[in-house]
Amino acid sequence: MLQLLTTRTSRETARQHITALLRQHAEWLFVSNNGQSQALRRSEIDVACAHNRLMLSCWTEKGTFSWRILGWQWDGETLLLKASRRLGAEQPLLELVPRVSATAIASTIRAARQIRCERLAELARDWQPKSTIERCGLSPGTRPGHPGRYARILLRWRGERIAVTGPVITSNPSSVDAFLSSALLWFTRTRDRARTSFIEQLWLIVPGELAKPACYRITLLRESLRNVIKLFVVDDDLNALTSLTCPERHELWTKKLARFPPVPAATTSEQTRAILAEAPEAIDVVHSRHGETLRYFGLPFARVRSLLGVERVWFGIDRSCRRLLDESSWREWQDLLCDLREHRASTTRDHRHAFFRMAAEAWLESLLRRDITRLDPGLIIAPLHAQFRTAQSGKLGIRPIDLLALRQDGRLVVIELKASEDREHVLQGADYWRRVEAHRRRGHIAK
Repeated sequence: MLQLLTTRTSRETARQHITALLRQHAEWLFVSNNGQSQALRRSEIDVACAHNRLMLSCWTEKGTFSWRILGWQWDGETLLLKASRRLGAEQPLLELVPRVSATAIASTIRAARQIRCERLAELARDWQPKSTIERCGLSPGTRPGHPGRYARILLRWRGERIAVTGPVITSNPSSVDAFLSSALLWFTRTRDRARTSFIEQLWLIVPGELAKPACYRITLLRESLRNVIKLFVVDDDLNALTSLTCPERHELWTKKLARFPPVPAATTSEQTRAILAEAPEAIDVVHSRHGETLRYFGLPFARVRSLLGVERVWFGIDRSCRRLLDESSWREWQDLLCDLREHRASTTRDHRHAFFRMAAEAWLESLLRRDITRLDPGLIIAPLHAQFRTAQSGKLGIRPIDLLALRQDGRLVVIELKASEDREHVLQGADYWRRVEAHRRRGHIAK
């Protein structure tokens, strides 16, 4: 409940308490009831009594602001201030929320993940009687000082060691490639560095969401590596492990497949053909059920849809700020095309421009879609499917294949594109191959 400042004593008491609170935290988030927010340092906030008033002053990038404080409340998390400005014409409600430093947040996250890591180590030790925990830590983070996402555990048992790893964060099926690639790299490097007590086993402890996609990928590994891997599923409360047996490779083709999504026939609208004529060597079209997206070397810049039988065009790089193409926006449309020609080109001088740096993989894809033989002369130009979907559901983290091509001898070619180094690349491509091969054996792709 707000404490109103009606007397000199109440104002002085409030000044002392608020000043003490401000000194306890180095940074504060200042929020007003009109939705504006500003991060402030402790030195940028001042509270003082002057002319029988309690005044709050803040120094921001937009200038200095002052309020008369009429009441205050501290609930342990937020400092709430009832303020007044312009002789009472404005009476905003101000909030000052202490900001926790990034180091403190990282330490809290690291401690929570370390607890989960230690719990996984205890479960692994209980599964293998008479084993001891030799190491229990986290993988390196994405940045220096950041906690890792995976447990790194070594068990010692009968003169050998067992490598154990598993996610210590909430995971979804699409993250299975990142986890498995990290686990295999860590296992290989740790085993190569071991001079005594060789590491002969790799235990993977995964939540239920990763169990099935992890099984499929482990089955595709070479036999010598597959034989040293054991897969376990842990419950949500980290109370018990369940051993999981991966299928044999020939069993992958006996699994029941979901309905294969049809490839719709592509029809190009009149407005789309007119835009393509602006730069036919650079613009391509991605067809969907609700319209057409036009891309300039892979960068989406326009959208064509038919509303009540009338074709309309929206343009803009930022999807949330697209404008309808009409007479009033024609000049902006021409400016956008001019900027794309200048900066979305290999010959541009400004390699830091957003148009040059955005959607690098899509740019690479657009070049190959025009002539796939630039990648391999043994491929044929058509048919060539981009962003090829092998299933309609995303429950298993199924993503579309970048390119599905055909060789001159009739064999299918799965092409996965990366514009930068990615350790998930191999596992991701192998899973794409598995799904395409399963559909090929059933004749779905031929149909």
